[in-house]
Amino acid sequence: MRCSGGSKAMRETVRNNSEPARDPSAKEPRLGLNASELLGDRYLRRDERGRVAETPDQMFRRVAEHVASAEFRFGGDRAKLSGKFGDMMREGKFLPNSPTLMNAGLSLGQLSACFVIPVEDSLEGIFDALKEMAIIHQSGGGTGFSFSRLRPRGDAVRSTGGVASGPVSFMGIFDAATDVVRQGGRRRGANMAVLRGDHPDIREFVHAKDRPGQLENFNISAGVTDEFMHRALSGGDIELVNPRTGKVVETASASDLLGEIAASAWQRGDPGILFLDKINRAHPLPGIIEATNPCGEQPLLPHESCNLGSVNLSKFVERNEIDWDRLKETVALGVRFLDNVIEVNHFPLTRMRDATLEARKIGLGVMGFAEMLIKIEVSYNSKEALRIAEEVMSFVSREAREMSRRLGRERGSFPLFERSSLKGDAMRNATVTTIAPTGSISIIAGTSPGIEPLFAVSFARNLLGKKVVMTSPLFEKVAREQKVYGEPLMKEIARKGRIGDVESLPRCLKELFVTALEVSPEQHVRIQAAFQKHTDNGVSKTVNLPTEATAEAVLEIFHSAYRQGCKGITVYRYGCREQVLYLGEGEHKAPEECGVCEQGIR
Repeated sequence: MRCSGGSKAMRETVRNNSEPARDPSAKEPRLGLNASELLGDRYLRRDERGRVAETPDQMFRRVAEHVASAEFRFGGDRAKLSGKFGDMMREGKFLPNSPTLMNAGLSLGQLSACFVIPVEDSLEGIFDALKEMAIIHQSGGGTGFSFSRLRPRGDAVRSTGGVASGPVSFMGIFDAATDVVRQGGRRRGANMAVLRGDHPDIREFVHAKDRPGQLENFNISAGVTDEFMHRALSGGDIELVNPRTGKVVETASASDLLGEIAASAWQRGDPGILFLDKINRAHPLPGIIEATNPCGEQPLLPHESCNLGSVNLSKFVERNEIDWDRLKETVALGVRFLDNVIEVNHFPLTRMRDATLEARKIGLGVMGFAEMLIKIEVSYNSKEALRIAEEVMSFVSREAREMSRRLGRERGSFPLFERSSLKGDAMRNATVTTIAPTGSISIIAGTSPGIEPLFAVSFARNLLGKKVVMTSPLFEKVAREQKVYGEPLMKEIARKGRIGDVESLPRCLKELFVTALEVSPEQHVRIQAAFQKHTDNGVSKTVNLPTEATAEAVLEIFHSAYRQGCKGITVYRYGCREQVLYLGEGEHKAPEECGVCEQGIR
């Protein structure tokens, strides 16, 4: 349903916010203050004395030329593609994940954001994984682990006659190592820890972050099966099994365990939930996926990596309508860009290179969904938004797969194609689409992150260690053109963060600029499920809850996400712990963003 009260003036206002024609003489991208500071601190090349040694335009040119160099191998036009890649990034239509922006064309050369490292049940296997983590973090990547293979606390250790300390104790070692190895020398590390819901140590895992300061470099997620969820919904029991022996250690109420996970998520924002069987049913390759990247949207087999990039949907609106032709062109170009990244990437470990080249997974996603809805006069909190979510992502997925098919015909399919469940005569990439959070790159692109609603009309953000109060430029422009803009209004919005209870504003404006805490939990889940239907990998999405929400509400969100086909779910109750974004002017200390998956550790 379109926003009520859509007047001619409103239509003209939104139309005026469509993408302007690019000035061909312009050399520098138009960036806001926060984007410029972010680029200078994290992304721009530095000289041997640590001084910034390139402009944003030179960064985009560096990245474009390096990624386009892959065209040499396939007879493509490097110069032509370099120009197209550069324009696409400079105009904010598409941006790759942070390691690509940081490292392309430089000596480090590691361009992937996402890695999964297996953790085997031996001291040698554990510390091999720790070493690989350190190497990947140093190169700029983020890492995910399943600790489900490790024997539980108190189990026998035959070699010493002692007893095992359990998965959570070893997670602490990985966390401590992350503290001393900064990713690419520019930011702290980011990890995901997964433990199956039927592991005997699941309760200890669920509460591993209850105390402040514990596992600060980790997101954690409980991996649950269909059997676990069915028994939780029906009131049945689940068997907790020692992974070393395969024997049942304990029988526990599945609904009680899921309730305990929900209560911890209510209190601390962790753990999230991964629906392991859903993930593996959708996976087109042999093998079992046990873990994801740090923000949960990229499930991977052991030793795989993936590079991500996002199309800025807000750039493809003309006269209140989506410009499908221009979107199609950018999607195709984005897939070519990401496939080229695999060709020119310097992998930090040989086994990572081999696993990645066998499947050639890429993750093209979207950002700016909320701003796109505003520009076409649709409230995020409406049924129409759900329809558009499916329409847009099905289009992106279809066009992305078609481009991957064309590249497969031109360059050859990925080596495991014949063993995959994919149909057709060719496919360059085993997976093509992923919805990432895009926190940092959405700042660079000047749009809303991922598929999230506006967090607030005005909010405080921890950016580079300092608080920055930001107000939606799109709201400011609409308010000016609707002739409701004024200093008293902006001060009130800066204090409250949202406009839902600002009496002087029309209802239509309030519907268009609805914010995360004003969107119902069920609508959050519906939006995620709508995108997941048409996404090969996973979807990063947070269900934002107000401070007064209950643990029972979190549990119901888990149930709803499972019923609607999500691959996982993250719930965050406002203010339950330190965070990156705060309503209005903000009052709290916030942690540094991890940068790999473009959002802070939850």
